[in-house]
Amino acid sequence: MISVYDLDGLEALVSRLGIPEPALRRFRIAYFKKGRSVDECLDAIPETARARFVAGVRLDQLELVERHDSKRDGASKLVFRTALNERVEAVLLRVASGRTSLCISSQIGCAADCAFCATGRMGLVRNLSTAEILDQIILAMRVLRAEERVLRNVVFMGMGEPFHNEKAVCDSLEVLRDVRGCNLSERHLLVSTAGVPKSMLRFVERFPKIRVALSLHSARQEVRERIMPIASHHSLKQWCNSLPELARHGNLMIEILLLQGVNDGPADLAALIDYLHGLPVHINLIQFNPFPGSGFEPVPRAAREAFGVALRKAGFKVTLRYSLGDDIAAACGQLAGV
Repeated sequence: MISVYDLDGLEALVSRLGIPEPALRRFRIAYFKKGRSVDECLDAIPETARARFVAGVRLDQLELVERHDSKRDGASKLVFRTALNERVEAVLLRVASGRTSLCISSQIGCAADCAFCATGRMGLVRNLSTAEILDQIILAMRVLRAEERVLRNVVFMGMGEPFHNEKAVCDSLEVLRDVRGCNLSERHLLVSTAGVPKSMLRFVERFPKIRVALSLHSARQEVRERIMPIASHHSLKQWCNSLPELARHGNLMIEILLLQGVNDGPADLAALIDYLHGLPVHINLIQFNPFPGSGFEPVPRAAREAFGVALRKAGFKVTLRYSLGDDIAAACGQLAGV
């Protein structure tokens, strides 16, 4: 049995079964692009071959078991169950402009153990398969279809460190950008990482048009190590050798999650300006979303805005990000599989 996401294998199976290519095309459009139900998708396959097709293709590895809708904004937390009865979370974001984004997970739990992230408290349970990553998208598209919405952006910023599951993440991106698959624009795909230099360099070579967001969070080594254990393995000095190559396509974003009294002071600002000087990067300033036992406090909005103004004066492109879904534990850093 092959996965529905094995695009080459799907074509080979259809050929063996004698199913006309137009029927496969209609199936793929319904499944990968239109968010139709499995039964509706299978209607595209000739009835005489449908049972053999179903017996040869593995569909829907995940099951959507819960949906939590924010009462304050356009966020929905989708909770999926795996075949092993594990829980995986993804977040739909419906912004005021009408664009719809989906934040997906690449692992159950995470080994990075960033101090400001609830997912890290879980530890790493396991990597998700390519099919489990992509199922989050397909099942979310079915939710959006009922709302007459279309998915525009996919962000690997949910549970897990994407580059600790490099092969499955890259394979899923191939399906997302393939015209036979979801056919999403590479400009609308983004991978957020705590920082794995060798994997990132391989990634930008393979996907030069897909955006990468590096969770830097501090340009002071001692501060970064305090809040991100991974920083002790990949120092800021080492990053100096990789950042120019990562940024050369103009698709590198730098994420700074501002924590009150930790990385929001004048010395932090000066170090960040100095460290990123001359690099064509876009800086995202992100608000901290508290969770039980986190021990951190968010920086007030006015202070975040002042931090952003100073970075702009230094010549950087800056965006202040305001998280959606914090009332349903769906904002950045709050996903914990519960």
